[in-house]
Amino acid sequence: MKSILLASALIGASSLIHAAGFQLGSPEIKAGSLMDKKFEFNGFGCAGENKSPALQWSGAPAGTQSFAVTVYDPDAPTGSGWWHWSVINLPADVSSLAVDAGLVGGANLPKGASHVRIDYGVAAWGGTCPPQGDKPHRYIFTVHALKTDKLEIPADATAALAGYMINANALGKASFTAKYGRPKAQ
Repeated sequence: MKSILLASALIGASSLIHAAGFQLGSPEIKAGSLMDKKFEFNGFGCAGENKSPALQWSGAPAGTQSFAVTVYDPDAPTGSGWWHWSVINLPADVSSLAVDAGLVGGANLPKGASHVRIDYGVAAWGGTCPPQGDKPHRYIFTVHALKTDKLEIPADATAALAGYMINANALGKASFTAKYGRPKAQ
């Protein structure tokens, strides 16, 4: 029994070592910084451009067969946060998403990739839109390296279901966090 536990621990540690160089960044958003208004949603009282940012990643763990990208606001006043973007089935040879890859319909996504329905009720990017006067919310951008080439998720699946399937198939992930707030109305 001890040898099985030791072997399991070594395999787990080995996976972490391979994922150690996995990195995610954006030429438009610096980690820890405030995001530009162009990434703000256009609706729900927000008036931004609803543009999804360009993202780039490198150093995926060995065995990566596909990627998923998620953007999550843990500070949304819902009791469960807010999913702003969920992209699945990005081929293993893809290492970036262009500006506006989040358009409805997926025309700017790499071939084979698709959006999952987010908390705005659409399968697309849904920009930042924290309540006016809240302290700036955190937006966690994550790329997930997956051990499968395709997640079989229904077209009307929720971001929570996608998150479950992503985490069940993850080899590693890389994240950065940026913030966004809206001043209190005068």
